[in-house]
Amino acid sequence: MDSYADAVVETARGVVITLDVTAGAKRSLFPAGYNAWRKSIRCQVTAPAVGGKANRAIIDLVAGTLGVPRADVAIVAGHTSSSKTVAVSGQSRSGVVACLNAAGA
Repeated sequence: MDSYADAVVETARGVVITLDVTAGAKRSLFPAGYNAWRKSIRCQVTAPAVGGKANRAIIDLVAGTLGVPRADVAIVAGHTSSSKTVAVSGQSRSGVVACLNAAGA
């Protein structure tokens, strides 16, 4: 699924990923699909959107999927929104897209 590439942008420090998050889902899943209209990757977490629990779960899930330390993942926009922008340090766009394609297969 090459469409994941549209949601991943390379920066000087790594990559930025656009997410469309569902908090309080039945199970945590990333990637959980692709929203072509928003050019964002769907992410589902079981944690509720209360007190930053969902944001912490998103960081854990993204880090685990990409195989990077939690410290390398940060939410840079959308802390209180379902549309979030996540930065991942030290990663290349091609590497992240390949990892997402493998995880989403």
